[in-house]
Amino acid sequence: MKLGMIGLGRMGANMARRLIQGGHSIVGFDPDPDARKALESDGAQTADSLKALVESLPGPRNVWMMVPAGDITESTVGDLLALLDAGDTLIDGGNSNYKDTVRRAKSLAEHDMHYVDCGTSGGVWGLAEGYSLMIGGEPAPVKALRPVFETLAPATDQGWGHVGPPGAGHFTKMVHNGIEYGMMQAYAEGFAILQHKQEFSLDLHQVAEIWRNGSVVRSWLLDLTARALDENPAMDGIAPWVDDSGEGRWTVAEAIDLDVSAPVITLALLERLRSRDKDSYSDKLLAAMRNQFGGHAIKKE
Repeated sequence: MKLGMIGLGRMGANMARRLIQGGHSIVGFDPDPDARKALESDGAQTADSLKALVESLPGPRNVWMMVPAGDITESTVGDLLALLDAGDTLIDGGNSNYKDTVRRAKSLAEHDMHYVDCGTSGGVWGLAEGYSLMIGGEPAPVKALRPVFETLAPATDQGWGHVGPPGAGHFTKMVHNGIEYGMMQAYAEGFAILQHKQEFSLDLHQVAEIWRNGSVVRSWLLDLTARALDENPAMDGIAPWVDDSGEGRWTVAEAIDLDVSAPVITLALLERLRSRDKDSYSDKLLAAMRNQFGGHAIKKE
């Protein structure tokens, strides 16, 4: 297939490369000329504007967006709405909020255009290992895009699926990322306990390697944890600051709306927020409370 790829960052560029390797023809666009040039060296055609990208594709067009969720996605969809024709399909492979996806799909449908949401997991390893694809949309455009999904996935019959109507793909990916928060937090806490048991002088990389084989806690995330512990066992030079890109917050909010108890995911999100507080007022107040009721000493800054 011939496909337009908008957004040639780490994910978008590698997805384009995997598609090229699978025999597809890619036209890429990114506002950064260096990103376009890098993809050209791997066999892609590029365009210096959205208009040029759309004009280079035969109809009915298939255009895939890999841009940050929020305002950038919103503006890109608006720009493309004025450029695409009836029968064209726009795929959002980013981490958009599923409620925005449902709204955008309805907007494009009014112009007889298709909107497919594809929750995409795989990170920087996707080029070599393949991507996990959670796809939402109407059956016809999803079926037409099957060759693309089969190429991006780890195998033609594994790691991808049409999970429901527009919005279902991003909803599924949102919950996927919420689970990821909880798993990461559990691994981090467990290894922190091991690290603090100084009398045993545990080799954390060795422990991770043992757990990777046969253990009930083995996973690809543990594989990556073992890699990190091998490269930097003391975590030297890494600030204790953990960012979040929104999906964990949305998952917690959805759990509340649906009356679903999700304490692990919720606490994992709160721990990320806590990691960013360099001058914790709440901890200072806790120390002051202990001093007030028990006369406990306060540690000075």
